[in-house]
Order: sequence, then C-alpha cells, then structure tokens
Amino acid sequence: MLEWHKIQDVLLDMDGTLLDLHFDSHFWLEHLPRRYAQLHQLEAAQAHSSVIQRLMAKKGQLAWYDLSYWSREFNVDILALKREVQHLIGFRSDALDFLRWLQEAHPRVTLATNADRQSLALKLELVDLQPYVDHVVSSADLGVAKEAPEFWHALQTQIGFDPQHTLLIDDNEDVLASAQAFGIRYLLTIAQPDMRSPKRELSEYPAVHAFASLLPQRTQGD
Repeated sequence: MLEWHKIQDVLLDMDGTLLDLHFDSHFWLEHLPRRYAQLHQLEAAQAHSSVIQRLMAKKGQLAWYDLSYWSREFNVDILALKREVQHLIGFRSDALDFLRWLQEAHPRVTLATNADRQSLALKLELVDLQPYVDHVVSSADLGVAKEAPEFWHALQTQIGFDPQHTLLIDDNEDVLASAQAFGIRYLLTIAQPDMRSPKRELSEYPAVHAFASLLPQRTQGD
C-alpha cells in the first residue's frame, strides 16, 4: 500500500501507463513497416527488417520518440500514417478512474512523457487527459529523454518537486532506473502495458496490475 499521506507529486507516463501501448506497438512493429514497403515499393520482409533495425538503433535516445526524425529517416509522413490507425488510441483499463481519484485526492499530477509534441497533440485530441493533470511535460521540451538522469534534473527545475515525496509510474524500466538514481522514492511499473499482449512476469519494480489496487482501502469500490 502506498503512503499517500507522504506523496505530494505524482509523475505519470502516458504510453503503456495511462494509455494502452497496443497503438504504439501495432504502429511501429506492423503498420509502419507495411506502409513503408507499399510507399517505397519494397518487399515486405526486407522493409520490416530495415525499419525495425533502424528503430532499435535509436532506442532510449531522444530521436527514438521524434516523429519528425522518423519522417525524414523513412521518407514518409509518420503523423499521417499514425492517423490511419488512431482508432487504437485509448486508456488502459481503469486509468481514467485513477486520474479522477487523484483529482479528488489533490496531489499535484504531472504527465511526464517521452512522446514528442506531435504525438502528444494527436493523442490528446482523442483522450481527455489534460483536465486531470497540472502539467504536461515532453522530453522534447527538455532536450533529453527520460532514460537519462538529466531529464529528472531538468523536470525538477521546471516544475519543482521533492523526490522523497514523489511517485513515478512508468512502464519503461530504464526510465524507472534513471528516476531511482535521481532519488525519486516511490517507483511503480505496469504489469501489462499492451492490453493485447501477455502480462510481464519479472520486474525490478513493483508492478501495477490494476490502478484500483493503489488506492487507500476506504476508497476501493467507491
């Protein structure tokens, strides 16, 4: 059970934490390779291998999350291709209920995401997140990905928070490790970021299976 009486700030990831990661998994691993092959008249297996290899070379770097970078890299309009499958964008299970509870409980809530501003704009058109958060911060705004400890220094400078009274929930364990190194006390991961994929069994951090399990006992079932 979380020590909610000690938590002043809640930092929430977006993709795979509040939103179902299935959209992103499907887009990058299936839709983009298929459309890249069609647009450039390439053999499907060759295109898939090329796309995945180039993506993985930038994993954890700011470029990994930069739609403009990948539009140039693949010579396609990534945002336009994302709109082709935008119907897959949606909340994870009880994430919206959790956001509503946080609003009533009154910790300060910050959406801290690696999604760049194009990705954010697309998703915030389709999911009603902003009424439930006090700040929306993209790693693109700070010039460094969340996987780097410098992100947390920059975020602290921008919004001000006490790491010892802060909770971070994120599905990316490299991000959690960098936050832990910075000194953030309360760290949780997500058991099933992609709701259509199996739950993850092993984690260095406590895993959230349902947000309702995080709430004080008296609020469960309200």
